[in-house]
Parts: sequence; C-alpha cells; structure tokens
Amino acid sequence: MKVIYENKVKALGVSVKEFQDSNMFILFGDNAPEELRDYCYSVSVNPINGTITAGQTLKIDENEYQITAVGEEAPVTLAGLGHCTVNFNGAAAAELPGTICVENRPLPDIQVGTVIQILEK
Repeated sequence: MKVIYENKVKALGVSVKEFQDSNMFILFGDNAPEELRDYCYSVSVNPINGTITAGQTLKIDENEYQITAVGEEAPVTLAGLGHCTVNFNGAAAAELPGTICVENRPLPDIQVGTVIQILEK
C-alpha cells in the first residue's frame, strides 16, 4: 500500500470528546486558532504524497475505514495547516469543503501517539 499521508497525534484538546457525539473529529497543526484548539487533535503539518480520493483507506492505528468523500479544500488545509475534519457518516459528498468522510462506523479511541494514515491500495 502507498502511504498518501501520515501523522501522529501530539496532543488532545480538552473538549475533543464533544465532537465524538457527532461522529467526527478535527485535526489541526500547532497554529490552530484559539477558539478551535480545545476541540482539536494536535498534529504536525505534514505533506501529502499524492491525491486524497474516495475509495482510499483512512487508518487510525489498527482501525481501517474506507474514505467515501473528500471535500475540495480538505487536502489543501491538511497539507498547509494540518487541518481537516473527519466525519464518520458514510456520505457520498462532503457537506463542508474541509471534510473527509469515511464509512459510518464508530470512532476509534484516539490518544497522544495515535498514528493516522491515508493509504492507497
């Protein structure tokens, strides 16, 4: 499998659990705006090695989820700011441009040190 994107969670905002009820999480680099920082999983700003598309796999530690939709801005903000929202709703189209949608399954446990990858078979 080709690794399109890889990162490791460095810190958890104090309110990250609030978005779990909505079946989503937010990644953001160190420069997250103050009003969002508490709701984000902090990551480094890492490059994307290719194009992120539906049909690829989002891997969170050992949990794999099929990507169902990619908002047009998600790859741009992910590469530039470490920012994107991952929504576990199985949608065929992302409602917001900075969102990556994956199959509708429960969110995995995300902690400091969790590895997040996007893989292409």
